[in-house]
Amino acid sequence: MNEVSPPASQSLRNRILIVEDEQVIAINLRESLEGLGYIVPAIASTAEKAIEKAIEHRPNLVLMDIRLKGEMDGIEAAEQIWNRLQIPVIYVTGHSDQSTLERAKITAPFGYILKPIREKELYITIETALQRYEREQLLSTVFAGMGDGVIVADSQGRVKFLNRMAEELTEWRQEDARDQALSRVFDLSDQQTQEPSIERLLSLALEQNGPIYLETPYTLTTKGGRIVPVADSITAIQNSQGEVAGVVVVFRDVTQRLLAEERDRAVERAQQLEQQMEELRRLNRLKEDFLATVSHELRTPLSNIQLATRMLSIILDQFGILAHESDSNSHALGRYIRILKDQSEQELRLVNDLLDMQRINAEAYPLDLAIVQLQDWVLHIIEPFAERMNSNRQELQVNIEPNLPTFQTDTHVLTRIVSELLQNACKYTPAQQHVQINVSVLQPEKTAVLPRVLIEVCNSGIEIPEEELVRIFDPFYRIPQSDRWAKEGTGLGLALVKKFAAHLGGSVEAKSFDGQTCFMVYLPIQPLYDPEVVE
Repeated sequence: MNEVSPPASQSLRNRILIVEDEQVIAINLRESLEGLGYIVPAIASTAEKAIEKAIEHRPNLVLMDIRLKGEMDGIEAAEQIWNRLQIPVIYVTGHSDQSTLERAKITAPFGYILKPIREKELYITIETALQRYEREQLLSTVFAGMGDGVIVADSQGRVKFLNRMAEELTEWRQEDARDQALSRVFDLSDQQTQEPSIERLLSLALEQNGPIYLETPYTLTTKGGRIVPVADSITAIQNSQGEVAGVVVVFRDVTQRLLAEERDRAVERAQQLEQQMEELRRLNRLKEDFLATVSHELRTPLSNIQLATRMLSIILDQFGILAHESDSNSHALGRYIRILKDQSEQELRLVNDLLDMQRINAEAYPLDLAIVQLQDWVLHIIEPFAERMNSNRQELQVNIEPNLPTFQTDTHVLTRIVSELLQNACKYTPAQQHVQINVSVLQPEKTAVLPRVLIEVCNSGIEIPEEELVRIFDPFYRIPQSDRWAKEGTGLGLALVKKFAAHLGGSVEAKSFDGQTCFMVYLPIQPLYDPEVVE
């Protein structure tokens, strides 16, 4: 060997393992290495010994003869040493055949030295290998410590490198992923269309020779089948000649970011909803204040008008003015007084209905519970309507189930419900047709459910269109005018019936078929409270 003096500044004492089955060459190599300032901790003559000594001494580099005696050659030993210990290997070879050299190339050695070995070439090759290894280790440390996954693929889309985070995210180990198609290891899909996307993005990155950012939501399907939302970029890389040599994929799991964004959106939606609810509450307060003020202001003059009308009727009657029906002036005066009385009563009912609606909506309508005997109560409540129907030539049919239980409810509210339904039935039932009221008890199928009273008010000769039936309980809703619906009313009656029924813990339904319309009121039968029972 030609003698080469190591640089005077060289202070690093790198340790080099020699693997050589020819003893003379091994001894010469050791002398040269020691003369260059390196340390030779051991010499191995077989592949098995080489692996054993590498594990024992952990050298900085291995000089490996390709052809070794035994079942394993230097290429196999070098591969195992690298995979297990990450120690760089320089092959020392004579005249090897082409197939052996191709095998050696696959293991990506850090250099070749041809026999006979020249000291200068040996020194340059070792220093180059050690510097390359140091740079690669630095890059590996950086990549390993990155919070992003990094995958490097060649221009044919074959995986060459995965860092630790990429292994975790894809669930592929680097040795298994090496030389696999990138589309298999990095199985990327468009989150919205679920279409595979990596091939298209890879082609685009290679074509544009620049970064492609994963701005559209993408999902990664791992080797184990998990779905992970990911984002970042794919960038083309160039060789020393400026040619595209492959791509670098940088990606991260954005699950937490998406969850945070969703939480922010939820908080924002909640804040917007709260603002809308506060605005609704403010508008409701304004509406309630308006209704209370207007109702009060209307109620007083309407009551005064009614009082004045009654007083006027009494005075005129005392003077006998209204008694002269043949007098056209007296007749007109009497008619106008009746119109004034009817209109003021109608307006006063509207005001009272508005006040009741306001109190129920504000949950300020009091309940005055009392015990009711349904048989007697129903007969009492229908008495004035029976006279009215008789004068209108309408038939009233009453069906009360025998032995009805004692019922506890607010009689005023219940009277309002049934009276409104009977009033509507009288109003819209033609002459010679009938109005029917049925009262019964519905026993529940389950013991945990209370029995219910069913009060059903039906009238024949009239049918409500299906498209109107669903809106009939809406406040102020009036069925589009026609001859059969051209009746007076406030549009609040049925809305109040629904509110009152719910206030008593029940419900109301309507159905219309075969020329008749029925309203069914369901009210729960609460257990009677006995004050003498001590808990």
